[in-house]
Amino acid sequence: MANNALVIDERQTDLGNFMVGRLLPFRKKRQVGPFTFIDHMGPATIGDGKYIDVDQHPHIGLSTLTYLFEGEIEHKDSTGSQQVIRPGDVGFMTAGNGVTHTERTPANRRSSEIMMMHGYQIWVALPKELEEMEPNFKFVPSSEIPVWTSGPMTIKLVAGKAFGKEAPLQGYSPLFMVDIKTNEETTLDLRDQLHGEVAFVIVKGSIKVEEETVEAGQMLISKVEDQCAICLDAGTQILLFGGTPLPEEHFLLWNFVSHSKERLQQAKDDWENKRFPQVPNDETYIPFPNYKLKK
Repeated sequence: MANNALVIDERQTDLGNFMVGRLLPFRKKRQVGPFTFIDHMGPATIGDGKYIDVDQHPHIGLSTLTYLFEGEIEHKDSTGSQQVIRPGDVGFMTAGNGVTHTERTPANRRSSEIMMMHGYQIWVALPKELEEMEPNFKFVPSSEIPVWTSGPMTIKLVAGKAFGKEAPLQGYSPLFMVDIKTNEETTLDLRDQLHGEVAFVIVKGSIKVEEETVEAGQMLISKVEDQCAICLDAGTQILLFGGTPLPEEHFLLWNFVSHSKERLQQAKDDWENKRFPQVPNDETYIPFPNYKLKK
């Protein structure tokens, strides 16, 4: 592999009834643009007593972006927002100075029916000056997200700016997230199409870069802007993430992101002492795990 690229393998994490593959942060690369955390959910079957039930938990200093290929998740948060997220939709919760939320299989999908669950949840760090903004939730249905074809590729601009187009969801700093599928072997030329750091998450299939193959379950991070071109094998789907890096270093402690380690410790204390706002009509509580802030 060339010196200007880094390949990351998923690390499996057990969330009770659900396994996720964690791609970011990685010890050699903590962020790609403003993206600071990427979890791959599934693909897995749920139903007949096995559901997604992530109880009430907190965030500060970031936005969570939920994007599904299959299945449904019901989002509820302490701002009063409640939304079922379906395949192709985007749910974007900005935590700011503090929010709590839950993620569950909707009540009307809890039956003996078996359904597939597959998607990603991504955390986007907020710029320093916006870390203490008021929390909010934005929802963009799949029907409002730009989709177009380029040769054998279908391209969907999930967030930000890329390929000369703009998505309804822009975030709070220059970024992009793009979903690309191809049924034929083809070359994706990124010259002058993206700005900032670039990560390629291979959802299915494989890509080739300088005669090296990167397969599903891996992420390729370009160490330079505007990686010229990659070859996509037939039947491949990839997600592109990235953007302009934030000027300050950001730190991660459990579900909290901040440029300030002291602020992270304050958030931990606030959660342990029940000072965060609550999701309406929800008394569940996930205790702070045995995590320590890295020096």
